[in-house]
Amino acid sequence: MAEDDRVDALDALDGWHAEGYAARAHYEGAGDRYSIEFYAPSACVLYWKVKGDGETAVPVARDTVPDPLRARIREDLVEAGIDPDVEERSL
Repeated sequence: MAEDDRVDALDALDGWHAEGYAARAHYEGAGDRYSIEFYAPSACVLYWKVKGDGETAVPVARDTVPDPLRARIREDLVEAGIDPDVEERSL
């Protein structure tokens, strides 16, 4: 699957938005907010924790992200036809 096709496939899913060569989703749960980004050129997923002001986000390690959220992201990747193992790939 071509880079653009992967981004477009995620963009078609609920909650995802394409931005050039990347797709982004926002999730909130248990008082925490995350921005999740899939980057097509490097075929990886980055997690950002959004601060209380809603404007500032900091990158976070995968092992700090709740397992249910990581599972949801892997499910979205599968639905978009993307290998879910990219969720674990380091940049």
